[in-house]
Amino acid sequence: MKLTVLNDNAPGRNCLSEYGLSYLVEADKKILFDAGATDVYIKNANLLDISLTDIDAIVLSHGHWDHGNGLINISGLPLICHPDAFIKRYNRKDNRYIGLNQSLSEIEERFTLTLSRKPYKISPSITFLGEIPRINNFELSANHFIDENGNDDNVPDDSALAISTTNGLVIVSGCAHAGICNIVEYARKITGIDNVYAVIGGFHLRSDNEQTRKTVEYFQSLSVPTLYPAHCTSLAALTRFNDAFKIHQVLTGDFFYF
Repeated sequence: MKLTVLNDNAPGRNCLSEYGLSYLVEADKKILFDAGATDVYIKNANLLDISLTDIDAIVLSHGHWDHGNGLINISGLPLICHPDAFIKRYNRKDNRYIGLNQSLSEIEERFTLTLSRKPYKISPSITFLGEIPRINNFELSANHFIDENGNDDNVPDDSALAISTTNGLVIVSGCAHAGICNIVEYARKITGIDNVYAVIGGFHLRSDNEQTRKTVEYFQSLSVPTLYPAHCTSLAALTRFNDAFKIHQVLTGDFFYF
């Protein structure tokens, strides 16, 4: 399996970079996982001499602008996501709109859409996890988002990919609003694979707090050999992970083989 970072928060390899996430996953299918906020992922693919014309499907991890607004620059492909990805959502603090720039009806006109709350098998090795059960207490954080009716929005559409490899399970997370440990546990349950080889993507850890420390302890208990926290993981949290695992900072333009 190969993963190319078409966009993450930090630049590398002379690539452009913006706040957001877009990865190209190549296993037994070629999957674009998230599309960032603009067309940066397309420009970087061109810079890296990577074709996006032969993608088998796009997976949207959840319906926030920095993961899905870049969909405006691509069309005509299968798109897989949770049905709640298209609700209107706002930041509770300043009422700033943080949802997608396209409605469900607009997306349906431009993509072959598959909406699933349940796990969805994309290929023999790749599973879209659907809605993640939130089973532990330490990942239940304060809710910073509301929907258009002013109701709490805990981002139920937050999901991830689980990929079976010869080395074990590789889990690709967009932002981990559901909790990265919850995501990993669900991936193990759904795939039946206990051995987690690698986890990469947004871990949604904002500081070196109890949640971060318990997350580190969780990965230590599983003896996960390869961790790449990225995107919405703060410097303080990255430092804690580096102390425990000697991690590599994820840069736009990076290639990873699992």
